[in-house]
Parts: sequence; structure tokens; C-alpha cells
Amino acid sequence: MVVPESHNDKLSPNGSVGRGTIPQYGSYPSASQHSGSPQRFISNGSISTISPSIHHDPEYTETDFLLPSQLYGRSTLSRSTSAKDAGGSVPPAESLRSMLLQILVPFLLAGLGTICAGMLLEVVQSWDVFQEITELFILVPAVLGMKGNLEMTLASRLSTAVNAGKMQSTREKWMLIMGNLALKQLQATVLGLLASLMATVLGWMAEGQMPLHHIMLLCSASVSTTFFASLLQGIIMVGVILGSMRMGINPDNVATPMAASFGDLITLALLACFSQWFFSLIELYPYVLYLVDMLFLCLIPLWVVISSKHPASQLLLHTGWEPIITAMIISSIGGLILDKAVSDPNLAGIIVYAPVINGIGGNLVSIQASRISTNLHLNYSHEEVPEDRKGCFSPCRTFFGSGANHQCAQVLLLLVIPGQIVFLHAIHFLKGGHTLPSALFTVAFLSASLIQVFCLLCIADCMVHFLWRQGKDPDSYSIPYLTALGDLLGTVLLSLAFVLLWYVGDSGIV
Repeated sequence: MVVPESHNDKLSPNGSVGRGTIPQYGSYPSASQHSGSPQRFISNGSISTISPSIHHDPEYTETDFLLPSQLYGRSTLSRSTSAKDAGGSVPPAESLRSMLLQILVPFLLAGLGTICAGMLLEVVQSWDVFQEITELFILVPAVLGMKGNLEMTLASRLSTAVNAGKMQSTREKWMLIMGNLALKQLQATVLGLLASLMATVLGWMAEGQMPLHHIMLLCSASVSTTFFASLLQGIIMVGVILGSMRMGINPDNVATPMAASFGDLITLALLACFSQWFFSLIELYPYVLYLVDMLFLCLIPLWVVISSKHPASQLLLHTGWEPIITAMIISSIGGLILDKAVSDPNLAGIIVYAPVINGIGGNLVSIQASRISTNLHLNYSHEEVPEDRKGCFSPCRTFFGSGANHQCAQVLLLLVIPGQIVFLHAIHFLKGGHTLPSALFTVAFLSASLIQVFCLLCIADCMVHFLWRQGKDPDSYSIPYLTALGDLLGTVLLSLAFVLLWYVGDSGIV
């Protein structure tokens, strides 16, 4: 493990220690250091001893994949495991039963949250504002997708930091948390504005016109929703991560699905309420909409200053925009498809199932992406990937092998059918319990869900390793892409399922 010589040391490209700048990276004492013999690695891989009287707070950034594998700390969940090679950590050892139990509870909670979101969307679609400004349906997947763009990436980054043993210093931990929360508020504000503009453009292309007051309502409702939803869910997410640390639970298994458990419901409720409120003001007090937009835009410099205080969030401040903006565009395309499906009377009822299939697919694939990313951070240096990932990609490698992530992929795929059956019947129970999903509808819905999750898990396996090889942090890049693709795939497959049911004359219920 590495202990910086002084705050004026820096790492040279070849891994040696030089002088001149404040280091961004640090680590925690290894077992030998605890025994009273502090050591450090030098550039040739040998170990030298430093004075035990020197102590520095550990410093690191979430781009620690740029460091050699020797520099990673031990997992807080697996202190007794042997380090790999010259001091690298290995992922926490987990039994299949432990992994399943840790995944199952947040998976069911996330499913309950998406069910509630779907039922809420079915209710609010009849509100005046949704009937008058149908572009809100284009906005829905993009805004709900913020959990993948922001909350899940935050959860994945913090989970990696926990498993690498890098959240032990109280000062460093809270600097990291505050910097990431400020960055997330900045990203939420910008993405909310961009999502509303994207919905405006797509709505104009579809309808041929877009009144100015509709544009302002979309902007105000989107920015307000993303800001408050991001703030509330970010605080909850930090609590989940810290709670996982205290309880000895692998945060990779619980953090990302917990981030989405009631995220859809909270976000959709805020969007519906803000939209209806602004719609009631649009005739008498239109200036309120302009003031709301200006208020949130004026807070941007504050978030920039706070997020610049920590090297990790400062780096993401410059490099973290590509995946979340691209993901927002992909989700908006899915929203356009949903808008067309909702307006088609032959596809009646699709609206309640869209958040379920999209949310569950995104939740499951985010677990796998987070676990693979943590494994790469702990065991492989920059641009180094496992031997079986250096050749051509094969879907069989995703599900069959000896590693824990292969088992996790199998567990996640096997959860789809029983989980979606439970969620389907829960929807009908909550709607009154007088109907049951028809056999053909059940088969069509489960097939769509299974195809979606299978494709997402294969894409995640390929994408995370590809990003790592390209020198990009998968924690920040992969999950936005994957959840957005989940929204698009889920909406397309669900629409095809409903078209099939309409074609054969099945109402979907018995």
C-alpha cells in the first residue's frame, strides 16, 4: 500500500514518487503497517520503510483506476482476504445465498416503487396539464432516468470507495460526499433544462408547433423536479451507503437498487405537482415560471464552487457530462415512443406498465455494472482487463464462469420472471383485485422483460470492460448509458407486446 511521503509529493506516470504537487491519491495501512513497520511501494515494486511518526490523512479520487494495482486499499468487507500480487485488494468474498438475500430485498422495494410510479402515471395522465401539454410524456422517461444518470452513478462511485477501504477518514469521507452532492445538484439543474428543451424539440417535430408558454412550463417543471428530487434522493443515498458500511453489507448489492426504489415515485409525483401548479399560474402569473428558472440557474455558481473543493468531484465537473447528456437523449427518444403509444387507443393500459419494465431492467443491470466496476478497481490497473475479456465478446462469458460476477448475472436474470410475476399481480391487486393478467399478456410481458434484461447484462459486461480499457471510470460512465438503454429497450419491447395483444384481440386481463 502507499503512504505519501509528504503533501508535496506526486506520482509520476511510471508510478514512482516525485515532488512538486499535492497528491490526489492515498490509501490505508496494510496489515504489515499495523504491525508497527510502516512501508511504501516505490517505482520498482520494492518496499521501503518510512518513519512511523509521520502521518497524513489519506487522499484519493474516484478516478483511482489510474493508479497501479498495488495502490489499492483492502476492502472493508474483507479484511482477512489476501491481497493480489503486490498489495492489490480482491473483492469481498460472498456466498451465493448472501448475495441473493442482499439483492432480493432492495429489488422488491424497487419493484414496489416502480409499481406505485406506474399507477400514479396512470392517474395523472388525465390531469389538465397532461392533456393540454402532451410533451410531458416525452419528458417523463428522461426525468425518471435521472436516477440512472445521477443517483445510481453516485451510489456506484461511493460503493467502490467503500469496498476499496477509502472512506475511513472522516474528513475525506465528508469532503467526498459534499463534493458529489453539489456536483449532482449542478448536473440535475443542467439536465433538467436540457431534458425540457429536448422534449420541446421532439414535440415540435411531431406536432409541427410549440407555443412559448408550453416551453416555459416544460422548463420550469423539469428543472424544479430534477433539483428537488436529486437533493432528496442524494441525501437518502448517502444514508444507505453509510448504513451499509456500518452493517457490513456490500453496498454494490444494495445501493444502486435502493437509489431507484422510490426514486421513480418521488420524481413523478414532483413532476406532476409542479406541472399542474405552473399550469394554474400560466395565464395569470406567467412571470413566476421565468423567476423559477432564473433562481435555479443562479445557484449554478454555488454548486460549481462546492464541487471544486474535492479533486474527485472537480474532475467529474469537467469530464462527467458526456454519459449523462447522451443518456438523457436516449431516454427522450424512449419518451417519444411512449408519447405515441399513450395516444394510441389500441394500446390502452400501457402507461401503468412502462415504469415497471423500465425501472426493473435498469435496477438489475446497475447492480451488475457496479460489481464489475468495483472488481476492476480493486484488482486491475489502468487499461488492464481480465484475460477472458481481451478477445471477442461472447454472451456466454457473461453468465458462465467461475467468478462472482458470473453468478451475479445468473441470479439477476433468474430474478426477472418470478419478480415480474409478483409485480404484475401486485398491479392488479392494487387496482382493485377484480381482474387478473391474461395468460397471453403474462407471457408477452415476461418475454419482453427477459429479453430486455438479458440484452442489458450482456451490454453491461462488454461496456464496463471496454470503458475500463479506454481509461474511463465505469462508475461514472456505464450506468447512465445502461439505464437509458433499459428505458428505450423496455418501452420498445413493451409497445411491441401490446401491439401483439391488440393484433390477436387479447385485452390483457381475465
